[in-house]
Amino acid sequence: MNLVFMGTPDFAVPCLRALAEGGHHILGVYTQPDKPKGRGYQMTFSPVKELALELGLPVFQPTTFKDAAVVEQLRALKPELIVVVAYGKILPKAVLDIPVLGCVNVHGSLLPKYRGAGPIQWSVIRGEKETGITTMFMGEGLDTGDMILKKATPIGEDETAGELFDRLMALGAQCLMETIALFERGEVPREPQNDEASTYAPMLDKKLARLDFSKSAEEIHNLVRGLNPWPVAFTTLGDKKLKVFAAKPAAGYAGEPGRLLSGERLIVGCGGGAVEFLEVALEGKKRMSGVDFLRGRRLEKGTAFGG
Repeated sequence: MNLVFMGTPDFAVPCLRALAEGGHHILGVYTQPDKPKGRGYQMTFSPVKELALELGLPVFQPTTFKDAAVVEQLRALKPELIVVVAYGKILPKAVLDIPVLGCVNVHGSLLPKYRGAGPIQWSVIRGEKETGITTMFMGEGLDTGDMILKKATPIGEDETAGELFDRLMALGAQCLMETIALFERGEVPREPQNDEASTYAPMLDKKLARLDFSKSAEEIHNLVRGLNPWPVAFTTLGDKKLKVFAAKPAAGYAGEPGRLLSGERLIVGCGGGAVEFLEVALEGKKRMSGVDFLRGRRLEKGTAFGG
């Protein structure tokens, strides 16, 4: 099949690799423009661009599709299908209308739940027990197109967003290849989404990362794992930021929210019970277990966090 691929981050890489290994004719790869990174502000390639160059594929990096010349360049490739995976740009109708078979998106949730930019993280933050991958026809709305194929997977009780991300990357590639096979057989289903059942998953914001000890232990547990590996949940101890990489509800403990409840384990009171910080890093210090942190700091019971 002759197709164009559009994607940018790590999440899209297994899909591009699977298409290439599956023998499909990839006419071009569209990805976000190179960006400066690090202290030296050196221009870096997106993960998708790196793989595309490795595979010897033509790479296109338009800043906008509002430019008629950019749209004409894409039209000249004559793709039968456009595959979009975490590209990071809204495609106008002029682009959506180019391929004869349409534009297909690989989305990291079981639509219509968690439309938007952060479906994987928000499914963890909100304590979902299951998520998955949905392939769909793209329309002009945000993740509102007719669904083609779904693959579900359970979310582990202590699974982080990063761990789930890695699993869904692989599942996304599998789901995409099965979807492409449906196109090749001419057996592509179209299931309209129920807009009334939809939920939204906005892009993550660092402001979300500050722990609120008025929340329940389960809510804090979910937020911590949902923000790992980025932007990482945190609280404060004195005038220092304390990053929290792992936590769990602490059964049998209760006390004033934000106060240390144990002299041996890093257990802090919250709005519903208490939460234990299992892995932390104080500002300017290395990452360590909560037990080792408490042993080194020798904090008294009642010490306040997040003041």
